[in-house]
Amino acid sequence: MDKFESIRAFTQVVASGGFAAAAREMGLSRSAVNKLVINLENDLGVQLLHRSTRQVSPTETGLAFYDRCLAILADLEEAEQAVTQLHEEPKGKLRVNAPMSFGTLHLAPALADFLVRYPDLQVQLTLNDRFIDPIEEGFDVTIRIAAPPDAASLIVHKLAPVQRVLCAAPNYLRDRGTPTHPNELYQHSCLHYGHLATVNQWLLLGPDGEHSISVQGAVCSNNGEVLREAAIQGLGITLLPTFIVEPALEQGTLTIVLPDYHPPVISMYVLYPVNRHLSAKIRLFINFLQERFSEQSALGSKRSMTI
Repeated sequence: MDKFESIRAFTQVVASGGFAAAAREMGLSRSAVNKLVINLENDLGVQLLHRSTRQVSPTETGLAFYDRCLAILADLEEAEQAVTQLHEEPKGKLRVNAPMSFGTLHLAPALADFLVRYPDLQVQLTLNDRFIDPIEEGFDVTIRIAAPPDAASLIVHKLAPVQRVLCAAPNYLRDRGTPTHPNELYQHSCLHYGHLATVNQWLLLGPDGEHSISVQGAVCSNNGEVLREAAIQGLGITLLPTFIVEPALEQGTLTIVLPDYHPPVISMYVLYPVNRHLSAKIRLFINFLQERFSEQSALGSKRSMTI
């Protein structure tokens, strides 16, 4: 039995959530993948997977073995690359997860440059605004714009600060008035991000201290571009990262509100499983992200706004 091939099959089944998906990823038949996993279980003398007609999931022993297998395969990949010089020209698939707005506005063009630099790599990019479990969902690299989870299984690097501003359309402010203090936000339609732990609470810091404001508005969304467009249409005041609203601010379709009051600065992080820290393709991608975004603290902003 080729034990490494069986280990690869087992880890792919866990990562993909089933034999059929694993077979597609490996370019094998479903029965071949199933046979590899059964041979591995027989060789180890333990059951690694719970099997049912609807789903496949690792047993407790299988989950512990899965983590160890990922580390073994990462070490093997690194050793192979060191021998064949592939660390300079990495190959294979890189699975990346990122927030929707940041992914469409900034990561997508960055990936184009990354793939020009490393043409033998393939990037599978998934965008969503919920925090996913990178290990459970099989991502090599995850980018988040929020405080990362405190997980021993993840390595976390801070890439750059993310500045946010309050803004609204000029016609909304003309019709409803321009607030001069955070307490006046209670009288306004506030378009808020609906996927945060703070829900509808805005925290603002200013010359007279800290203000926590409970806001309500016509639109609540977990996507920043939706909130930006709602604000441009005059539906209310919104609080968004500058990398989403800066073009609208420059064009005058949005204007900053309460410039003396600022929300706390948050950060953009890159996360990856601790057992994949030796992977050359992950290391190169993280270095690329740091080069691309850490140096551009404002992504070209004329207002010295950070991303």
